[in-house]
Amino acid sequence: MKIAVLGGGIIGISSAWWLSQAGHEVVVVDRCTGPAQETSFANGGQISVSYAEPWANPQAPFKLAKWLFRNDAPLLFRPQFDWRQWLWGAAFLRECLPDRLAPNIRAMVRLAQYSRDTLRQMRAEHGLQYNQLERGILNFYRDHAEFDASQQSADVMRDFGVDRRIVSADEVIVIEPALAPHRSSIVGGDYTADDESGDARVFTIELARLAESAGVHFQYSTRVTRLVTEGGRVSSAELIGPEGRYASLQADAFVVALGSFTPQLVRPLGVSCLIYPAKGYSASFPIVDAASAPTVSLTDSGHKVVFTRLGDTLRMAGTAELSGYSRTLNPERCQAMTNVARELFPNALAFDAVQYWSGLRPSTPSNVPLIGRTRVSNLYLNSGHGTLGWTMGVGSGRALADLIGGHRPEPEFPFIGI
Repeated sequence: MKIAVLGGGIIGISSAWWLSQAGHEVVVVDRCTGPAQETSFANGGQISVSYAEPWANPQAPFKLAKWLFRNDAPLLFRPQFDWRQWLWGAAFLRECLPDRLAPNIRAMVRLAQYSRDTLRQMRAEHGLQYNQLERGILNFYRDHAEFDASQQSADVMRDFGVDRRIVSADEVIVIEPALAPHRSSIVGGDYTADDESGDARVFTIELARLAESAGVHFQYSTRVTRLVTEGGRVSSAELIGPEGRYASLQADAFVVALGSFTPQLVRPLGVSCLIYPAKGYSASFPIVDAASAPTVSLTDSGHKVVFTRLGDTLRMAGTAELSGYSRTLNPERCQAMTNVARELFPNALAFDAVQYWSGLRPSTPSNVPLIGRTRVSNLYLNSGHGTLGWTMGVGSGRALADLIGGHRPEPEFPFIGI
């Protein structure tokens, strides 16, 4: 079959790769000038099976209420005159009910584990290099109540086969010596040795290069404006090319992997797609003293931020704003991130050379992504991965290729349309 993949981030490129490996003719369309230039560009870098947990849980509404008027809140809700935001919010509250937590965690963990295993196979087979580190993820706590609560989460993860191990404050320092100056304030942590880290943008660019050599065709600087249907199927995609000219792309099947912009394209076809952007921030600091910088990927539980070593750069990422589709940087939130980095690693980083970035994470109310066939028979979705696009990306692409080929994917997951 000829298959059009709409979107050139980690999800779209992974889908294209696995579809091409299954023998399909594949074309990728993206509005940017190359792969991984939007949400996949500068994320936190963690491949975090151990934190494949939904934001929606029974405690979330109380935390949101407490954070409502804090401009530096980890999860910030800014009400908009946008019915999509309110519909998403109502669904989010429904997902906070106690009986929804376990099935959502199960789905997220199973897909994340499958994706991490798939990534390892691809790395071994193709020699992909993307500043990867296989040193695990360490979450450290400076609040006794948070540390005690984390042990319940760790128990849940272990029930699903994730070895998220509770460690003492002294063990935290052994695992990551760069935290030694803060030993007096750290009360404990949890550590998952199987987790990894790496640069999602570099990986996506490398995978796109492999895909192109395998015959995948790329149309960059090309915007998809509409999907045209005939007889209950998508017959073509209407495009605007780099010179502003309209064009039509025909294919046997269409995969929409446009992140937060997926709903706008499929809603006119009557396809339900409850995805809303959660704007996340990152700060990339050049490392000036390697001995003082961490090498294990870290999560600072108190500030809800992560740190990942990417070569000679330390990437810091976190926070989420439910405030519409703007990527405008909030200076207060940027400064708050720098303050945390300066407090933790004062001698390691070039703070005057920091590069800030924001991206729109495509989030479902449950944090379980939408993968599979829609009510339109040849239209497929691969979107809604939220903060876990890097963690779930290659596995999502592989699973979708199986679905399109008529095969049941390996992971236990609520794929749509089957």
